[in-house]
Parts: sequence; C-alpha cells; structure tokens
Amino acid sequence: MFWYILKLLVLLPLIGGLAWASLKFAKRMEGKFSGGTGPKSVRIIETQMLSPTLRLAVLEFHGREILVSAGKNGIVRLAEAPSRTKADAVEEEAVQ
Repeated sequence: MFWYILKLLVLLPLIGGLAWASLKFAKRMEGKFSGGTGPKSVRIIETQMLSPTLRLAVLEFHGREILVSAGKNGIVRLAEAPSRTKADAVEEEAVQ
C-alpha cells in the first residue's frame, strides 16, 4: 500500500505537469502551422452559441458574408449577403 501511495504522489504531479506543458506548447505553436503568410480568403466575423451542440457563425469570403450553422452533422449555409463596410457596421450599431 505504501508503494502505491508513493507512486501516486510522484506520478500524479508529473502527469499534470506534462498536460500543462503540452497545452502551453500547443498555444505557442498555434500560429506557426496556419499554412501560409499571405492574406486569408476566409475570415470569421462573429460566432454565437445556440446550444451546446449548435453554433451560428458569420464568415466573410470574397466580399460576401455567409451565415452558417455548425453542429454535430456538419456545416450548413443558411444565408448570404454582400459584405458590410466598417461605416455600415458603425451606423447599424448607432441605430440599435
């Protein structure tokens, strides 16, 4: 019983430290493997959680804003509109 507790006291912090270090390493390397340094053609403008398994997202793609639903079954395009300029977005926020 003594050896079990001794191993537990040694290995539990070691496993926790390895998990913490891997999360820190993943966060640091997140931007390094994005595929390129050029301009991106897809940009996420806004996301909203509807339920634990369903999310709405507004994507900008080649001057268009696309509303998509992302869930367990995949991604579904719901609507599409011309992209708003920054002046239009500020004007809409002022009205609301």
